[in-house]
Amino acid sequence: MPGIYHKIKKPFKVYLILITSLSFAIFLLSTFGDYPKLVEQYYTNGFYRILSLIGHPIIKLIPFSLGDVIYMLIIILMVYVIIIVIYAFIKKRFLSAGILGLRLILGIEIFIVLFYMLWGLNYSRPSASELLGLRDSTFTTVELKNVTAQLIDSANACRDRLTQADLLQNNKVIYTNACKAIHSLSAKNSIFKTYSPGVKSSIITPLINYMGTAGYFNPLTGEAQINSQMPVFTRPVVACHEMSHQIGFAAEDEANFVGYLAGIGSNDHLLRYSAYQLAVGEFMHALYLKDSLINKALKPRLNKKVHEDFIAERNYWRYYQGKLNKISGIFYDGFLKANKQPQGIDTYNKMVVLVMAMHKAKKD
Repeated sequence: MPGIYHKIKKPFKVYLILITSLSFAIFLLSTFGDYPKLVEQYYTNGFYRILSLIGHPIIKLIPFSLGDVIYMLIIILMVYVIIIVIYAFIKKRFLSAGILGLRLILGIEIFIVLFYMLWGLNYSRPSASELLGLRDSTFTTVELKNVTAQLIDSANACRDRLTQADLLQNNKVIYTNACKAIHSLSAKNSIFKTYSPGVKSSIITPLINYMGTAGYFNPLTGEAQINSQMPVFTRPVVACHEMSHQIGFAAEDEANFVGYLAGIGSNDHLLRYSAYQLAVGEFMHALYLKDSLINKALKPRLNKKVHEDFIAERNYWRYYQGKLNKISGIFYDGFLKANKQPQGIDTYNKMVVLVMAMHKAKKD
């Protein structure tokens, strides 16, 4: 018995030491994240840039979403371990259950450390408004109305230019044009510096339809992935949004803003329309919250085709709406709040503040 106890006690000690060490590492990373300027200098423009320069070109060579495969394997492994732990408890094998439980905690800690080391510390860098000098974030309802009207006019004009060929673009063409737009933006300003942007269709697109997900970024592999089945006019700007995360813009409002900038600067008609259509949706929502009567008065300004596109987009997501959508929304909302985005999912709509600040800066 003493020999068996010793054999069991040793793994416990090893796991406890590893768990304690990783807890300390997580604490150090969290503390480092409290200093945005240091994060920008040594992580975003240092370690992460080197990681992107080496890793992104390699990952692009893999034709499928490696991140999706890794996620699926992690989920399967976690479910398996949890089942084994429960089974061990039922059989009163408490020591075995304890060791398995420690392994599970260790695995979670390893994931957290990798998340922050490989990409997550970008959440702690200075805001895009600070980096771009867009400090005046105040605006009146009248100013919001005027910019919304301009965006509607731009969306109308871009929609009228779309040909049937534009609307029949396959995903390969859409992704190529989105990459070109990100490259072009990168060349204009070093803040948007990127080395090898790329986007892939999600392997689990049928599932993420039910989660209400248009796209997502995998921090472990640096892959930007999008829902390849949603309406064609929404895919281009979502692709740019996800590649904005690759650049190092972690906050959702900032990724929306960078995706919008890349889109409106593109020569591709579909991408330009996609960017303006996104902006119109965000601005009309913001205007509704400010003054629903002004929002209602501006709706007729949308031309018939743009209006029909908004209806098509809404109907697409409504078809898949259900409990899974609500559950995933709760989890993602919590994730955003845990990573310096206190408004959670509502953070997406904050791109309006950045666009308004940009318009004011241009006037000045």
